Amino acid sequence: MKPYAILVLLGLIAILASPTMSQSGYTLWGDVKVDDSKADTPGPSSLTIVLYDQSTKIVARQTIGSRGRYRFTNLKPGEYDLAIEANANEITRMRLNLVGSTTSDIRQDFEFAWKENPAARRATAGIVSAADFYERSSTTKSLFDKAHASVEKKEFANAIKLLNQIVEKDNLDFQVWTLLGTVYLAEEKPEEAEKAYLKAIEVKPTYPLALINLGKLRASQKRFEEAVELLTRAVEAQPQSPDANLLLGEAYLRLKKGSKAIPYLNEAARLGKIEAHLDLGWLYNAAGLKDKAVVEYEEVLRKKPDYQNRKKLEQYISENKKP
Repeated sequence: MKPYAILVLLGLIAILASPTMSQSGYTLWGDVKVDDSKADTPGPSSLTIVLYDQSTKIVARQTIGSRGRYRFTNLKPGEYDLAIEANANEITRMRLNLVGSTTSDIRQDFEFAWKENPAARRATAGIVSAADFYERSSTTKSLFDKAHASVEKKEFANAIKLLNQIVEKDNLDFQVWTLLGTVYLAEEKPEEAEKAYLKAIEVKPTYPLALINLGKLRASQKRFEEAVELLTRAVEAQPQSPDANLLLGEAYLRLKKGSKAIPYLNEAARLGKIEAHLDLGWLYNAAGLKDKAVVEYEEVLRKKPDYQNRKKLEQYISENKKP
């Protein structure tokens, strides 16, 4: 059997905002680089960049070269999933939250190494598993499109009705179960949301979005031990998820297990989560390690110059930074 090539994620460059010309929505862009210099076989000649909204509907799609640049314009505020595909397989997916001024470009770069691996495909740290796609029939696809339109209009009761019609016809649609849970939360029905998320996980135990959403829900209910179990599974399924790492680190903090929280918060910070630096700063300050707290707070100001409590952080830094 011939060895096949896989893409191994080397690093994700944190989201950077830079001033741009006036526009009607956000512009999301970035450079993607595949390095096959150490591989025996050439890497992919092209990559497909896919942008999904929170309901898993495709917002836009672009094909670029293996060393190319993608750009999506006029995006509405909200949460998106940015996925990269090569040779018909998804190799990574990142959750992005577009908030703040729409007069800023949001940049997210990716860099990968193309390597040989004769072993069977398996999900391990550094190797991102294949896409979690679900093929729907024409009937359920039509219902899904109508439900998505209702979600966009915030007609949640109608969206719930339509989504339930889908799972009555096909109870294996884990994406719909997950969306149903999210819509139930919008309707302030946490018990129904939990049931829907649990069904999604029952059908697809490694589906990161359902694991993350249910973990977040349980953390909000102060069920931190249960949240840790779910979010640990989410990190195992998608090691490069900023949200999963951040939420897991924060759950450990609530359990007063700071030493366990630190690795996940560090990873979330590396992946662009400003909140992780704030959590680490709080943790180090509480432990009396003010010099380490200063480093984290300096990172907040470096990555987000317009941070709303900038003056407080500057004062803390000034009072505690060693000469």
